[in-house]
Amino acid sequence: MDLFSRSWTALRAAVDELPDQDFERPSGCAGWLVRDLVCHLVIDAQDVLITLVTPAGDAEPTVDAVTYWKLVDPPTGEDPLDALVPRLAAAYGEPRWLKFHLDDVGSAAGRAAVLADPTARVGTQGEVLTVADYLSAYVLEWTLHHLDLIVHLPSAPPPPAETLAAARSALEQIAGAPFPAAFPDRDALLVGTGRRTPTAEERSALGTLGARLPLVLG
Repeated sequence: MDLFSRSWTALRAAVDELPDQDFERPSGCAGWLVRDLVCHLVIDAQDVLITLVTPAGDAEPTVDAVTYWKLVDPPTGEDPLDALVPRLAAAYGEPRWLKFHLDDVGSAAGRAAVLADPTARVGTQGEVLTVADYLSAYVLEWTLHHLDLIVHLPSAPPPPAETLAAARSALEQIAGAPFPAAFPDRDALLVGTGRRTPTAEERSALGTLGARLPLVLG
């Protein structure tokens, strides 16, 4: 839960520090500008709030922090929600309103996470899991989107080292195999999820794991 707070706080701070002109730059999410990604983060924050107040009672967990993630086909751009996000982001007009909404809803999601009972069980997307596992799963989400945010913004602050390491560990568990030790955490995440094409040297080092990449999470 501490890593959830660190990753989420760092991501929101990075958004808050962005100059207005950077909202029109491409993000690491194919087809989305930075403003679209920030709008998606608002929706994510709402999902966190909804899930934390959706108790599952005594139901047995069906997934944990790793199995919460499913491997899916790469997006085709035909998903209605994916198409909605850019239109919704554009409707905000000025970046300051997106920043305001993310700070407002995002702060609430952060407070709710701190106050939640980590052993409680919650329901989301037809699954049941503990609060601790749910928030742990989001460390991977926040860290990947932090990398998406700054992909074309080299002066922007990166994710905290400890959340990069935790996200890499989660991705390796999803993959069922470790990435080469020579890969920095950031490169393991970018290459592993298809956000960056591996170099010839990296592809060789990946061995049989390379044939299973990218790992597209849904």
